[in-house]
Amino acid sequence: MRVFVTGATGFIGRALIPRLQRDGHAVVAWVRSPARARGLLGAEVELVHADTAPDGLVAAIERSDAVVNLAGEPLMGGRWTAGRREILEDSRIKVTAQLVRAMAEAKPCPRVFISGSAVGYYGDRADERLTEASSGGDDFLARLCRRWESVAQEADRLGVRVVLLRIGVVLGRAGGALAQMLPPFQLGVGGPVGSGKQYLPWIHLHDLVKIIAVVLIDDRYRGPVNGVTPEQATSRTFARALGRAIHRPAMLPVPILALKAIFGEAATVLLASQRVDPRVLRELQFAFDFPTLDSALEDIVGGTAVAISPAQSRPEGAGEARYELRARTVIDAPLEDTFTFFSKAANLGVITPTAMRWSIQGQAPPMAAGAVIDYRVRVGPLPIRWRTRITTWEPGRSFADLQEDGPYRFWWHEHTFQADGPRTVMEDRVYYTPPLGLVGRLADRVFIRSTLRKIFQYRGDVIRLRFGVS
Repeated sequence: MRVFVTGATGFIGRALIPRLQRDGHAVVAWVRSPARARGLLGAEVELVHADTAPDGLVAAIERSDAVVNLAGEPLMGGRWTAGRREILEDSRIKVTAQLVRAMAEAKPCPRVFISGSAVGYYGDRADERLTEASSGGDDFLARLCRRWESVAQEADRLGVRVVLLRIGVVLGRAGGALAQMLPPFQLGVGGPVGSGKQYLPWIHLHDLVKIIAVVLIDDRYRGPVNGVTPEQATSRTFARALGRAIHRPAMLPVPILALKAIFGEAATVLLASQRVDPRVLRELQFAFDFPTLDSALEDIVGGTAVAISPAQSRPEGAGEARYELRARTVIDAPLEDTFTFFSKAANLGVITPTAMRWSIQGQAPPMAAGAVIDYRVRVGPLPIRWRTRITTWEPGRSFADLQEDGPYRFWWHEHTFQADGPRTVMEDRVYYTPPLGLVGRLADRVFIRSTLRKIFQYRGDVIRLRFGVS
């Protein structure tokens, strides 16, 4: 299938695209900044500028078999002032209406339209069990979701199969709710929100993109679908599970008054109780990969094993290195496919966390020994220029790059690939020395190692979505 995606550079969109590619679909992304999107989405995604003329959007949709609409400004991006409410509404309702109008003009029309919504549709419902047949709530978010879904449902009159995906709290490594929750827990001051009795409908990011992938091709799905796991969890049980996963206490509650003082009405997203049952998914026997909180959090907090230690036997060309990083991944894809993906410089951004804002400067050269690649990344608030030179290039086997200009005193990274039947064993070896002598060595202990682990664990997540891992 050819799948047209909005919200492609967001938390869910970036995870969805490699899963669609893994399933053999071609992806077209509707984006506001093509230059930034190319760095985030890689060389294999077709980009359509959001400011294109209406007939350009129609043409892109005409060539698509399906539309997946994940557009929408983050709900917790600030207090819900009048201006903020307008942004939240326009980013959902106006975008969805624009897509439906384009589908109406498209000849032929796409076969399926999956439009994002939220469990906020139900409002604050205490311990009432909520299914797709339950009525909507009456607060701002519930009314917004109802209007959002109503606009999307108009595509049904065009003969399009419409699925309204009511998404819960999405758990993943490099963004979403967990990125905001983790810091206080890591400091030992985390705990339940408010009373802790409110139900928190959640789902692992990998299961959410799997749902979208299944719904795309399974005609049995139509209308509202609750994108949550069957396990019912309260804020208190969630806090305890997260504490167990990172081996920290989880006893200190976040006061309701403090939340309301900080977020205003937006605090209802955190305080509302929604005991949501994914009845449609259960009845159609959808198989969750992470059906329990413990399994989901263990996967997210653990992830790909990354070993960092003082450098021992340094390879030729890495004699200046002080530390060594090693990671090994068994990929469920043939060697040729795996090497082709990793050997394209434009795909480096696909496997880099969004917060780093990775982007190539200028035109990426063909990969070969001696090729020089200039790019920029962001570490916290600091933009950093990085230049690497490909020192060795053995197609189908390995390549290595050496930092010529960048944040480290020394950096050398080797990728090796080996066929294992229909799978590929990929090994990363990084030899590096932080800058600034003793200060750099202290920084390595405080945050450099943890940052590198997060980067390589994120790579592992993307690889699993794109190819599968064993």
